[in-house]
Parts: sequence; C-alpha cells; structure tokens
Amino acid sequence: MIARHWRGLARREHADRYLDHLRSDTFRQLHGIDGFIDAAVLRRDVPDGVEFLVVTRWESLDAVRRFAGDDAEVAVVPEPARQMLVDFDRRVLHYDVVDTFPT
Repeated sequence: MIARHWRGLARREHADRYLDHLRSDTFRQLHGIDGFIDAAVLRRDVPDGVEFLVVTRWESLDAVRRFAGDDAEVAVVPEPARQMLVDFDRRVLHYDVVDTFPT
C-alpha cells in the first residue's frame, strides 16, 4: 500500500471553499479510480493562511499513476484549486505503508 502526501496553503478566506472543492471534485474523481483506497485531510491555521495536508492511500504506484500520470510524483492541482491557494507542493511524497493499527 502507498500513502501519497501533498501540502497546500489556502488563503484564509478560501479555506472552507477549498475543502468543499476537495470533497465535491477531487475525492469524487478519486473514488472512480481503480486502486484508490481512501483519503484524509488534515487542516491547521498558520500565520499565512490555512494549511492542508492531504494523505491518500493507494493499492500500488500503478494505481497512483492512473490518477497522476506517468510521473507519479507530480502534484495534481487543477486551476480552480490553484486560485484558492497561496502555495502548494508541486511534487508529492510517497511512502510505503508498512503497518496500520485498527481503532
């Protein structure tokens, strides 16, 4: 299993709208991709706005490529989302999930 980590910094006045975008557009798209497992959105206020860390989990890097393309480390940030962000990672980080702990 692969965990894909991406960070974006939203303008404070656009933070809720950005979260809505993730829910209505990005995650809807991800649910249709074979090999997508789930996603978590972490949020925190910082001096320059609202920072989001989006962690998605995938069955494999091949599944990630079905979303991101041949270069799996390229961030997928559509133009409407870019307009709400002050800064964002252009490249993502991938981690092998070596263990999970049930609740």
